[in-house]
Amino acid sequence: MFRRRLQQLADRSLLRRLSPLESGTGPTIHHAGREVILLSSNDYLGLATHPEVIRAAIHATEQYGTGSGASRLVSGTLPPHTHLETSLATFKGTEAALLFGAGYLANIGIIPNLIGQGGLILADRLCHASLIDGCRLSRADLRVFRHRDCAHLESLLRRRSASRPTLIITEGLFSMDGDLAPLSDLASLAERYEATLYVDDAHGTGIMGPTGRGTIEQFGLEQRIPFHMGTLSKALGSHGAYMVGPNDLIQYLVNVTRPFIFTTALPPSIAAAASAAVAVIQREPERRTRLWSNRQRLFNGMQMLGFRMTPTVSPILPILVGNAATASAFAERLLTHGIYASAIRPPTVPDGTSRIRFTVTSEHTTEQIDEALHALDLAGRETGLL
Repeated sequence: MFRRRLQQLADRSLLRRLSPLESGTGPTIHHAGREVILLSSNDYLGLATHPEVIRAAIHATEQYGTGSGASRLVSGTLPPHTHLETSLATFKGTEAALLFGAGYLANIGIIPNLIGQGGLILADRLCHASLIDGCRLSRADLRVFRHRDCAHLESLLRRRSASRPTLIITEGLFSMDGDLAPLSDLASLAERYEATLYVDDAHGTGIMGPTGRGTIEQFGLEQRIPFHMGTLSKALGSHGAYMVGPNDLIQYLVNVTRPFIFTTALPPSIAAAASAAVAVIQREPERRTRLWSNRQRLFNGMQMLGFRMTPTVSPILPILVGNAATASAFAERLLTHGIYASAIRPPTVPDGTSRIRFTVTSEHTTEQIDEALHALDLAGRETGLL
């Protein structure tokens, strides 16, 4: 049975395989015995290999061990956990924060405790799978509005009973298209129709906004959007997730959120590394400056080559291919030319929108970006995309 299903995936060019690496993440990696340029990592600011972040993880391991033992409600909270929550709340300008083992766990745990059966959820069509799964677990009615289409969203809001609990869900920075949610308009609609706005800012935290606090800071909405979630595994170079917001909300989630209650706490080394990363983000704004400079160089080059791209405004730079088989072939040709960038295919993206999702970091050199553009030119011609 499984072999047949695997063959069905292969026939549709949707079979996925793990690709072992021989080094940690970075501007370059070792793959299949050679060094290649990595353009698929979400480590936007290079903090996964920052010496201070590494030292913090080592020190916490030496002091507290490799694991946390159990859920924080069972075996207690370690100092690295409370320090990180305090750091995140201070960084984000909120009263409190709560850690989760992953962004997926945060979304499937938090959403069902913000709304339940009888309520209505309105979610952007391109929301991450974890958001959609959280919606389904809530047992609220789920309706999807067209991507970034506030007119469509408002038409759905108008149809509902005025007293019906309603949750609007969006990503701040969309992970597969690289574009931003229209947060100002979404916040206004939430206020006008007495709905609650839930923002997943996994990819915005650390890189968006004047001080890197994220997409909500980018739009100047920190007083109007009182809580949001995000992850530690993108720009912060660590692992896990968080919710920030009012203290009453955080204490409520401690008591009702199943993925928090029933999951072993983050290892102390991971929490300590993320705390160090938050400090580096605030102390080294030049990392964001380099990131955006590199983003513009790569983006401009892709446009000059003539690739079809999404309306991205971020370091996420997807080249739209359409057909899954062509996207896979394009990725293989890029790897032949020394560029590691994965093909993104359904169900991660809608049918007919397969792509190569490039992500650039602050640590790529201009020479590496130019080498990548040369490889893109070659691979694009070899696969008929140019």
